Formats: sequence, C-alpha cells, structure tokens
Amino acid sequence: MVDSSMKRVMIIDAMNLYLRNFIINPSLSTNGAPLGGLKGFLASLQKLSREIKPDAILIIWDGPGGSRRRRQQNENYKAGRKPIRVNRQTDMSEEQLIANQAWQMLRLMEYLNELPVVQYRFDEVEADDVIAYATQIEHFAGWQKVIISSDKDFLQLCNDETVLFRPIQKKVHTKLNIVEDFDIHPRNFAMARAIAGDPSDNLKGVPRAGLKSISKNLKFLREDKDVTLQEIFDFCLASDSKAKFFTNVLSHRDIIIENYKLMQLHSPALSLQCKNKVHYAIENFEFDYNKTEILRMMNQDGFGVFNWEDLHATMNRICVDKSFQQ
Repeated sequence: MVDSSMKRVMIIDAMNLYLRNFIINPSLSTNGAPLGGLKGFLASLQKLSREIKPDAILIIWDGPGGSRRRRQQNENYKAGRKPIRVNRQTDMSEEQLIANQAWQMLRLMEYLNELPVVQYRFDEVEADDVIAYATQIEHFAGWQKVIISSDKDFLQLCNDETVLFRPIQKKVHTKLNIVEDFDIHPRNFAMARAIAGDPSDNLKGVPRAGLKSISKNLKFLREDKDVTLQEIFDFCLASDSKAKFFTNVLSHRDIIIENYKLMQLHSPALSLQCKNKVHYAIENFEFDYNKTEILRMMNQDGFGVFNWEDLHATMNRICVDKSFQQ
C-alpha cells in the first residue's frame, strides 16, 4: 500500500470511520459512559498512521445538511436510512444513544484540533466532494494519496497516485487491481455504478445489472479512457445481441443519467469559497501539537488505560519533518 518513493497524505472519510467505531467498539469511560466512537477513532488513527506512515493527514467530515444538494436532485437520495445502533446490549434509550453519538463526535473534533492534522467540515457539503477535490489539488501533486473509507464511491478516484484503503475489508484498491477485480477501469467506475445503482444511498439501478453483468456486456469500460453515457447508449442501441441487458439499459436511461450526476466525483460540487478554504488550511498549516491538552482531555473523559505511543510518534514526526511545507 505504501509507496516509499513518494510523500504520502492520508485522507480520512471521518464520519465513515467514526460511525464504524461507534457501532462496534464497546469501550466505556471510567464512569461507565460509552466512549467507543471517540476512543476507537483515535485507536484506528494510530493503527493507520503506523501502517501508512503519512507525511500529512487530512480528516474530512460530512457537513450539517451535506446531502441537501443531492437530495434536491433526487429526493430518494439516502432516504429511509435506519437510525445508527450499536451491536451490543445497552441500557441507553434511543434518544440517549443519539445524544451520546453527537457528543462523542464533537468531542473527537476537539481532540483532533490539538493534533497536527487538517480537519474540514463545511455546511451543506458531503465529505466525498472535499476528499475528491483534495486528491486533485496542486499542493499534493507527486504525493501518494491514501483515502481511508469503506465507501466504494471512492474507487473512481484511484489512479497512479491515489489508492483507497477500505478498513472493514482490509483491502487496498489500486488502479491496477480494480481493473483486475472488476474488469472496470476506475475512470469508468462511476458510470458502472450509475447503471448498477447503489442501495446504500437508496439509488435504484437497472434491473439485473450488477457490476459483473456490466463488465461482461460493456467490455470497453475496462479501458483507460473516459466513456460517456451517450457512447454506452449508442453501443446498446447498435448491439444485435438478444440479451435483456441492452434493452434494460436503454429503457432506464433517465435513471442512469440521474445516478451518474449524483455519483461522479471527478468534478466535485464545491463552491469557490470551499475550495479556497481547502487550499488556505493546507498552505497555512501550523504544526501545533498539544500533547498536554490531549492528556488532560483523556483524563477528564475517563479514558483509563490507552497506549498511544505510536500516534504520538507520528504526530511528532509530522511536526519535525514539516512535509506540508513544500
């Protein structure tokens, strides 16, 4: 995963990693309050830092109302999602769990503010768009970009400099192994997903058109070139095959077009103001690392025993190397 010949920036889909820890990590404070989201995220950050050895870290959150723009395009986008639940017995009511989840998340942001990392959270902006933009900015040209998320949407961003690490699957996706695994090039992955749909975002696709049937019937999607929607529709129209796939694609054109607008990240939907803020935070990065304040917060929050020597070493190295300054 790590290309030792390049500087590395680790770009974390923060809500994705935080919620995973909130759900599965059973850690309690010394007072018995759930602390798994906060403590688990920091433990994950330590493990990832140890394995990836980043020269810089970006931590990017979904902003309040982040789905609003896409919901204006499709009211079904991310609709009907069930409330987050932990995978263990708890005496807390649903309201208490929601409040605890919000507290842990905001408290985590306070911890991260004391570390030499860049943290973003923009109102009405999804993390996906900020992450996509961050991989493209000139400041990190020539760096290896390592995206941390279980979200398949980021497969479309993989190229010679960008890889995706999905912690749940313990899988590193590169441009080459995506083509090997899916028979679809990352440049065309959003196109394929637009045809298949995405149940996790409540986006319906073409009936009986999974990624395997898409790669089988649209073999040119594995090529290292951008394919347009019109090229796909023209190919299906010209096909003399009797396979139902082609007629299904043509009869669901509107759904595919709408899905693609929602799924593609190559031209992230960021305002000029957001883009300027992304650049400003990186170009004016201050190497602040307040270990004393973090220890005080840990004690106040009842962390108990927490070995964070590797994370401490990574933060010290980032401050000493100052790789953000090119």
